[in-house]
Amino acid sequence: MADNAKWYVVHTYSGYENTVAASIEKAVENRGLRDLIQEVSIPLETVTEITDNGPKTVERKVFPGYVLVKMVMTDDTWHLVRNIRGATGFVGSGNKAIPLTDEEIAALGVEKREVVVGYQVGDNVKITDGALESFLGTVEEIDLDRSKVRVVVSMFGRETPVELELDQVEPVQD
Repeated sequence: MADNAKWYVVHTYSGYENTVAASIEKAVENRGLRDLIQEVSIPLETVTEITDNGPKTVERKVFPGYVLVKMVMTDDTWHLVRNIRGATGFVGSGNKAIPLTDEEIAALGVEKREVVVGYQVGDNVKITDGALESFLGTVEEIDLDRSKVRVVVSMFGRETPVELELDQVEPVQD
């Protein structure tokens, strides 16, 4: 059943995100629903603000008024989350909560996907996805933190660097 867990977006009163997330976590612990409601997340970004006292680094909510919940949607879990103080409901149409797609989850960076890189700088690779699919190139740089790889591709007789996702290229067997 835990395999059916999907990410849902819960709308909250402004400023109540942390309270709602903590309340959901507490309710899950009290009722023993860890297998149904697996994770609660508030996407944050680190921002440098310039103040009178100089630059200051702060964490800011990416989506104020929203909390992400990874859960198996049942009547019980729906009612539990829906009746948390400060939560106004799920994002969706009417009473039907709509889960986030895999692309949306990846774009938000909520779930860290482990990508095994079978190539290194200097290796010849083939692009497997995107506009340059089936082009061959050479790995120039690998940025694991951003999940990006820079590949130099020869197009129209010119060397062109292209930035791709780590899983959009595969090593070429010589």
